[in-house]
Amino acid sequence: MQSLYRRYPVGSLLVWVTETENADARGSQELQSGTVKLLLDGQQRITSLYGLIRGRAPKFFDGDAKAFSGLYFNIESEVFEFYAPTKMKDDARWLSVTEVLCDGAGATLAKLMKVPELAEQIDLYLNRVTAIANIKEIDLHIEEVVGADKTIDVVVDIFNKVNSGGTKLSKGDLTLARICAQWPEARDEMKLRLKKWEKAGYKFTLDWLLRGVNTVTTGEALFTAMKDVTPAGFKSGLETSEKLIDRSLNRIASRLGLDHDRVLGSRFAIPLMIRYESQRGGKLVDQSERDRLLYWYIHTLLWGRYSASTESVLNKDLEAIESANATGENGALDQLIEKLRENRGDLRLKESDFAGSTKGNRFYPLLYMMTRARHARDWGTGDELNNHLLGHLTRLEIHHVFPKALLYEAGIKKREVNAIANFTFLTQETNLEVSKRDPAEYLPHYEQKNPGSIATHWLPMDPELWKVENYFDFLAERRKLLANAANEFLEKLANGHVPEPEAGDQTDFVAQASVYIPGSIDSDEEEARLTQCRDWVVSQGLPEGQIEFELTNEAGDQVAFLDLAWPDGLQPGLTQPVAVLINEPDEVHDSASNAGYRCFSSPDSFQRYVLAEILHHDAVSSDIAVASAE
Repeated sequence: MQSLYRRYPVGSLLVWVTETENADARGSQELQSGTVKLLLDGQQRITSLYGLIRGRAPKFFDGDAKAFSGLYFNIESEVFEFYAPTKMKDDARWLSVTEVLCDGAGATLAKLMKVPELAEQIDLYLNRVTAIANIKEIDLHIEEVVGADKTIDVVVDIFNKVNSGGTKLSKGDLTLARICAQWPEARDEMKLRLKKWEKAGYKFTLDWLLRGVNTVTTGEALFTAMKDVTPAGFKSGLETSEKLIDRSLNRIASRLGLDHDRVLGSRFAIPLMIRYESQRGGKLVDQSERDRLLYWYIHTLLWGRYSASTESVLNKDLEAIESANATGENGALDQLIEKLRENRGDLRLKESDFAGSTKGNRFYPLLYMMTRARHARDWGTGDELNNHLLGHLTRLEIHHVFPKALLYEAGIKKREVNAIANFTFLTQETNLEVSKRDPAEYLPHYEQKNPGSIATHWLPMDPELWKVENYFDFLAERRKLLANAANEFLEKLANGHVPEPEAGDQTDFVAQASVYIPGSIDSDEEEARLTQCRDWVVSQGLPEGQIEFELTNEAGDQVAFLDLAWPDGLQPGLTQPVAVLINEPDEVHDSASNAGYRCFSSPDSFQRYVLAEILHHDAVSSDIAVASAE
């Protein structure tokens, strides 16, 4: 607004001119076949102008709508500021920018004339008020990208080169914009589905859902495949995708016990799963096929099948099932599983695979799955835990078999304290009851109270291994038990159809599987501080960060777990990635820094950065100091 008010250059707009079929526009008007112009570069500027002129946020806007109605202009100092009651109330020099733009200069000046001390300088204020009102008359230069050769891939490349320092445009963004040009309600309809799944405990993005609709309607992962999808075809694809996603989530939750966002991994396997099922008329043949599909899904989770080069890897897997379907072969699942074996060499789990640590590790969901699906029993009640959910009223809670405080006293480092093999799940009641007791004392008690319940958690039953001095021997033995139990369960899912590799063809992935991945949330108190920090950021109208974010390299390998991260920056594409790391070792900071993150060691220092460099406040507000103290 400062630039527009003073008639400084604000840059040109970049528009993509593309073909469209008959399409519904907002209201009753219909767009005829021909071309539609999609705004590429300049979206933030035009969105801001729309909101200021109309006094409300555009329908598609997800941020803080108050930003469009609370901007004020001081006709004396010529500054723009958001409304502050103590500063502006009853001060006629502060004008609502929206009211000036909506009512016009004449109506605004008439109000000023009624204030004696302002009426004396009305000639001076006339020019200033007119300058604001005439902002609507400014012509912005428009550059058009036009031509049959300007595909989605080409246009995205053009935009990202032109706008190299700003927000990056994804192929999903552009694809959805093109769809909305033909069916304006598409975004709202997709958001309705996302809200439904969020209520059920799953958080997905528009880009993820669009990928699912793409696979169902075109059989491909690349968004360019949607160029010929009609509005009717997209509507049908969205409805079909919703039903199949519902079915997949229910199947994963009921059969595997992965019923919560924190344990749902390999999200981009789901678009392939729904395509696979849609090929079969929306229904799997039998229980065996269902279980084998779940077997494939679990392995994509464990080995990060879609954690890097998501689009290209997903497209290869889609091509495999399309090829099997086209030739009439009944081996689409065999081909998918074989592709996993090509990368892993052997899909049987090893003891070393459970050598990782922290709740962010990919084997954490597997441990939770085994607890739910393999009939583990609660030590306190003796009841099976398959009906207890993570994070619900009858919640399961993570439990350190050897309490953290006890291990820290013994001089054991954080990595070993938070080893996957030291984790299990108990009901909230039993977890509180156990508290920080020594396993050499409490395990015999629960074994006597509910015989056999300890062993259902794949804990070694030798009492000598329950002593702190034998902690590392306990971990080694439990890894064996976990690996054997997991392989037994996975083989049942596979239904015996996966051939064992020849001895000479096996690849040794032991070193890769046992690599330590640094970073973890160390306590409930630490997690509460991070959650409070994340919620505060959202309250400032900024995007929600990700707790225990998995940082990967280009190959998809896990590098570190970041306590709280914004991988796209607090202003996506405009600011660098940031992370809040509490009590993390130097290697976590180094990994994040090497990946381009700006790191903060406390929520307080991070919040000061947000206020000063993102929101441009002069000082940290008192409520932040209070929040930090609490």
